[in-house]
Amino acid sequence: MTRTRTAHVATDAPARYAKQLASHLGRRMTVEQTPRGPRLTMDFDGQVATCLMDTTAEDTLGLHAGSESEAALERMAHVVGSHLERFGAKAGLEVAWTA
Repeated sequence: MTRTRTAHVATDAPARYAKQLASHLGRRMTVEQTPRGPRLTMDFDGQVATCLMDTTAEDTLGLHAGSESEAALERMAHVVGSHLERFGAKAGLEVAWTA
């Protein structure tokens, strides 16, 4: 069973933040460009998690994380969310994940 988490982050620059995150996290994760935005994939101790950064909305960056493993899902959500909040601190970006 795939577990998921979603966050919708209000920003006037969703593509810019997604590109910045993909570039930064691409050192440790696989980055795949999709029509909706970059998808991150990482193996956390044998458990794979993904996160699609949906840039199709003008004023929202959609984060869609998924994994078969709850632990890997939580790690992906934490890594993506904490980095985005740090990069967007001056703009007041906040990431609130929902199941």
